Amino acid sequence: MTEPERDRTAEPDGTAEPNRTPEPDRTPEPDRTAESNRSPAAGAPLFAGVLLLTAVVLTGRRTPSRPARAALLTYGWAVAGALLLVVPDARLLTLLGYAPILIVGAPFGWPDVNYGEVFTWTLANQASCVLGGLLLAAATLRWQFGTAGVCTACGRGEPAARWTAPEAAARWGRWAVYAAAAVPALYAFTRLSWAAGIPLGIPRTFLDEMRADGMIWAALGLGGFALAGAILTLGLAQRWGETFPRWMVGLAGRRVPITLATVPAALVAICVTSAWIGFFSTHGFFTAFGGEPVAAMLPMTLWPVWGVALGAATLAYYLRRRSMCAVCGRGNPERIAPERGLVRTPETVAY
Repeated sequence: MTEPERDRTAEPDGTAEPNRTPEPDRTPEPDRTAESNRSPAAGAPLFAGVLLLTAVVLTGRRTPSRPARAALLTYGWAVAGALLLVVPDARLLTLLGYAPILIVGAPFGWPDVNYGEVFTWTLANQASCVLGGLLLAAATLRWQFGTAGVCTACGRGEPAARWTAPEAAARWGRWAVYAAAAVPALYAFTRLSWAAGIPLGIPRTFLDEMRADGMIWAALGLGGFALAGAILTLGLAQRWGETFPRWMVGLAGRRVPITLATVPAALVAICVTSAWIGFFSTHGFFTAFGGEPVAAMLPMTLWPVWGVALGAATLAYYLRRRSMCAVCGRGNPERIAPERGLVRTPETVAY
C-alpha cells in the first residue's frame, strides 16, 4: 500500500523532483493509468461496445470448435482482466490503506483532508469497474466450465486436476501464503521503525519533518494495519483460519465461513495488482524510484509478488476447504456440514 504523504504515487502528477524530499500532500491523488485519462467521449462508447460484444459471446449456446473456444476465452478473460487490473489505479489501494485512519479519525477532525476530494466520481467509477470485472470473470469461468464438459458450479470433472485436490492445494498454497504475508510485514517493519524514531532507510531530516507535521501518526497507522494484514494472511494456512479460536467469545469452535477469508483477500490482491500495473506502466521501474528514500519505496518493488502470491493463497484456501458440490455431487461429503455457515460440529473444537 502506498503512503500518499511521502510516496511518489501520491503526487498529483505522479512525479517528484530527484534528490529532494517531497513536500507533504494531505489531499493527494495517486497515479492515473492511460485508461483513466482517456476522453469520456471516446472511452465510454469503446467500453460499451467491448462489454456488449462480451455479453453476446458468453450468451451463445452452441459449443464452439477448439480454436474458436480458445479465442473466445482469451477475449473474455482479457476484458475481465482489463476491468479488474488495468482500468483501476493506485487510488483503490490507497483508500484501503488509509480507511482505518479515516474512519477512526473522522470524529476528531483528523487527518485534515477534504473528504469530497477523497471519495470522487473517478474512485466510484473504478470501484464499479472492479465489480463489473468480478461479475464478468464469474460468467466467463462458468462458460469455460460449461464448454469443457465439467460441472458449471464447481469446475470438477473426471479425472480431476491433481493441483486442485485439497492435499495438493495445502502444499503449494502454504508457500504462497508465506510470500503474500512477507511483503506487508516488510512494509509494516519500515513504518513502525519510523514511528519508533528509527530512520530506517531514510534520512534523519525526512523523519524529523514527519514528526514536525504530525504525519508520523499516519505512518504508525499504516504500519499497524499492514502488520494486521500480514497476520491475517497467515490464517489462510493456519488452523485458526478455519476454526475460530477459544478467545473469540460466541464464535469459539465454530468454522470460519470460506467467504469471510476469501472475499477480503481477493479484493486486496486485485487492488495491489492494479496499483503496481498502473504505477509501473506510467513511470517505468527505474524512473519511478530515482532519488527517493529506499525504505519509502522498497515495498512497492514487491507489489507484483504480493498481488500474485495473495491471489494464489486465496485460491488454495478455497480449494482446500470447499465442500461437496450440491450440483454434481463431487467432493468430500464430510465437508458439507462444517462449511455451511457458523455451524458447530464435533471436529471443530476450540483451541
